[in-house]
Amino acid sequence: MSIKKLIVAAMLAASAFTIEPAVVLAADLPDFARIVESEGKAVVNVSTTATIKQNVSSLPEGMEGDPFFEFFRRFAPQQQQERQERSLGSGFIISADGYLLTNAHVVARADEITVTLTDKREFKAKVIGSDARTDVALLKIEAKDLPVARLGNMADVRVGEWVLAIGSPFGFENTVTSGIVSAKNRLLPDENFVPFLQTDAAVNPGNSGGPLFNMKGEVIGINSQIYSRSGGFMGISFSIPIDVAMNVADQLKATGKVSRGRIGVAIQELSKDLAASFGLSKPAGALVNEVEKKSPADKAGLRAGDIILSVAGQAVASSSDLPRLIGAIRPGKPVALEVWRNRASLKLSVVPEELKNEDARTAQREYRAPQATPDAQNMKQLGLALAELTPQQLGKAGIKYGLQVRRASGLAARAGVQAGDVIVGLGGEAISSFGQFKAAVTTAPKGSTLALQVLRQGMTLFIPLAIGGEE
Repeated sequence: MSIKKLIVAAMLAASAFTIEPAVVLAADLPDFARIVESEGKAVVNVSTTATIKQNVSSLPEGMEGDPFFEFFRRFAPQQQQERQERSLGSGFIISADGYLLTNAHVVARADEITVTLTDKREFKAKVIGSDARTDVALLKIEAKDLPVARLGNMADVRVGEWVLAIGSPFGFENTVTSGIVSAKNRLLPDENFVPFLQTDAAVNPGNSGGPLFNMKGEVIGINSQIYSRSGGFMGISFSIPIDVAMNVADQLKATGKVSRGRIGVAIQELSKDLAASFGLSKPAGALVNEVEKKSPADKAGLRAGDIILSVAGQAVASSSDLPRLIGAIRPGKPVALEVWRNRASLKLSVVPEELKNEDARTAQREYRAPQATPDAQNMKQLGLALAELTPQQLGKAGIKYGLQVRRASGLAARAGVQAGDVIVGLGGEAISSFGQFKAAVTTAPKGSTLALQVLRQGMTLFIPLAIGGEE
């Protein structure tokens, strides 16, 4: 073969090699334009006006340098002034007769709400109901035959799939941004009832309340929050899953409020060491620290040291899952719990009661370390100096049994035990004397972990304490 023919053959081969991957990649790219054209009409702009009243000083301007300025500033009469505060957000229509969803914080304190459609029609909206715990609000406008957003199934959402957000960032209406699902079931501080979708789709102020679409053109979330140190988008945004939002919307439409269940337990996260001490192969579940007397949990037979593994068949992967799963159950409806107790699984049935605002924090007992100093009994291998409490001290602490920690060093201190703690149990079993505690520690296999149940400042918690390690 001539050199010329070899060069031509090589060029053809190179051409075929470089063109084929480009064709494959182009075919795999999502068609965002199709989704915007077919589903974008259901997205709306939500603008609000609120009247803010504030007290202002009646001092004349320019008096700041006067030596009596501070005197007059304190005692001069105050005048009340009103100012108009405006805010922008987004939303989407869920029924042809005018119901739509947005964020609760978008319409909070609003005196007037205006909804603008993509065809520039404007409607005054009223709030059917809002829920601050999930940040979902249901609005209603008087209109018919409106374009409606199609809703997706959260069970089908996969981490890594493409998503599309439409909203009004900074007031720029009908802005489209894209990204992927970065994580599912993301729990944020003080947000116990929403397993957020995390994405990297650009979301900014004004996007709040707008829809997050999958590539089928279905809404899978409501854009709600961003993680930012600057106030603007930094690559992480959070959306309320559509199933959570619709559950709230259905209740708001029916009753104007949201009812959630509670069972009356204090819980903590299960560490690897604690899981091992209870005989669990992995740290999954919610460890019960305390059970409120006469609460649904108390009536169902739950007790401190139990580990709740599932609620109505849904796994409790971490302690933060429990409030959300219980909260999703209507009060008064029995629900099955799978509980780990004494190294075995058992089934319990509990009937949640309604969660009220005042139930957000469990009442705490006031407790201070006893003033008396009874003789301490030492357990040098653990670094503990313990003292049995008198009946008077037990009554003051509101407990029936307990060993006061006089000193903690070595293994105990490294585990987190502190002077002033009161040990009330081991793995959920009550400890009523130093002899009982010593026997439990002495008979524990070397290298095992004990779960100390400790009372500290009115709250109970479990602390994993290794046995047989170096001091």
